[in-house]
Amino acid sequence: MAEPASVNAPHHLLALEGMSAAEIEPFLDLAASYALLSRSRKAPREALRGRTLINLFFEDSTRTRTSFELAGKRLGADVINMSVANSSVNKGETLLDTAATLNAMRCDLLVVRHAASGAPALLARKVDACVVNAGDGMHEHPTQALLDALTMRRHLGTLSGLTVAICGDVGHSRVVRSNIHLLTAMGSTIRVVGPPTLVPSSIASLGNVEVHHNMEDGLAGADVVMMLRLQKERMGAGLVPSAREFFRFYGLDQRRLALARSGALVMHPGPMNRGVEIASDVADSVQSVIQEQVEMGVAVRMAVLERLSRMRVPT
Repeated sequence: MAEPASVNAPHHLLALEGMSAAEIEPFLDLAASYALLSRSRKAPREALRGRTLINLFFEDSTRTRTSFELAGKRLGADVINMSVANSSVNKGETLLDTAATLNAMRCDLLVVRHAASGAPALLARKVDACVVNAGDGMHEHPTQALLDALTMRRHLGTLSGLTVAICGDVGHSRVVRSNIHLLTAMGSTIRVVGPPTLVPSSIASLGNVEVHHNMEDGLAGADVVMMLRLQKERMGAGLVPSAREFFRFYGLDQRRLALARSGALVMHPGPMNRGVEIASDVADSVQSVIQEQVEMGVAVRMAVLERLSRMRVPT
């Protein structure tokens, strides 16, 4: 069984907290090259040939799981999607027992999504495989922030000096935390915007963060506007009065978008709730790069899987 691994062990990607620009940029640079290859219908299918990738998702996420599956297959890996609903985990097996089972299978790459913060880090200490955090509780979602950053860089040229407004359900979003860590490291200013019930007071301590409870103030002059869905599955009662009222005060429509910088990017990690956090005409506008985020997700995950695999010392 593997020895305990730190969060920043080179063959794992568990969190972006504490990572420097010099550590982040190689992932973005490699992903940028994979994005070009994907558009030309080419892929380096030898990169992970003979390696086994297991997608272990304790929470549903068609978008992220499919993205990792495509990334692994385009690199030539054997990809296995474990159905947790029908597995021993659902029959009472502990996470540590699952780790022992996976280690006995001698997989090379393990992608984990779990409702509990820290679950991927626990598995990383118990398995010999490279572990990628595909979202843990309300902690982090590193590859989402990387694909967001790559999308911004492709359109704006740099991340340094940008003002990025992240709006909506900030308190329940692991995407916010990963983006704050990454964008702060890359020299951006982050504004979080939302009602006081959905913006924890501690959020400003995570990086170069401004807190706004008024959409008009938060969007003024922003280079990027990233909207977040209301995560009702993680919410207690009474945090927002209704979806209609939320859109009235915090939804992104054309009037509010006009307050941002001319040509500002519109982003969303998905899935979208049209008419709740974003109007359809904004989601489908020329300023929207939401579909490009999905495309960049495959390129980023290819880059992550290849780099981590190269850094892993065979056992």
